[in-house]
Order: sequence, then structure tokens, then C-alpha cells
Amino acid sequence: MTLNDPLANILSKIVNAEKIGRKVCLAKPASKEIQKILTILNAHGYLGKFKVIEDGKGGVLEINLLGNVNKCGVIKPRFSTKYVDLEKWEKRYLPAKDFGIIIISTPKGYLTHFEAREKKTGGKLIAYCY
Repeated sequence: MTLNDPLANILSKIVNAEKIGRKVCLAKPASKEIQKILTILNAHGYLGKFKVIEDGKGGVLEINLLGNVNKCGVIKPRFSTKYVDLEKWEKRYLPAKDFGIIIISTPKGYLTHFEAREKKTGGKLIAYCY
């Protein structure tokens, strides 16, 4: 199996595991970028705790699921955005105002669209979740 987009694979694995009612999801590889995005999803109550299990091949993530994810995915292509344009992307990727999050890679690290608007910074759109 080739991994063209490991983040997209992990997010779709999470959505599929949630749909069938699983409590735990195993996903690989465990890169730092993916761990930061999962930390944001955990902080906003979409996922439970996760841990990295070393297997000598990039690591495996064991993610505890809470049943709170309706849909999540990556945003391709990774559009660049200014903070003033965040509302346009919110309308495109989220079903309602203040419902769900968009994760953005900014010069200040990975932020949700709420935090990016608060810090008045733009960046590249990475993923969404609601």
C-alpha cells in the first residue's frame, strides 16, 4: 500500500472507525505533523487521547475515539489564505457558522481558524473537522 497523503489516510481511517462504532483506531505513520493535528482535534473534543507505539517503521498511532466526529478530511490543494479570507473557507468546508474547525499551518504553528483570526495571521489550509 502506498501512502500518497498519510494525513488524509489517517483522517479517513478515523471517520470510518467512528461510523462503525469502534472505540480505538490504529493508524500509521506517526509523524510529528500528524501528531500536532491530532492534538488539536483532541483539544477541541473530537478525539480522545492518542499514543505512539514504536514499531521500527515510523510508529503506529493508537487513537481513542469519542464518537464526536461527523466528518473530517484534508483540504487539497493546500490553499494559502489571509486571515481576512477565513470566513470564505469556513463557508466552503464547514456546515454552519461556529460549527467545526479548520486547521491552518501558520508561521505561529498549527492553529484553528478561530485562533488564526484572533492572532491575525494567515497560512495554508490543512484539514477540517466537524
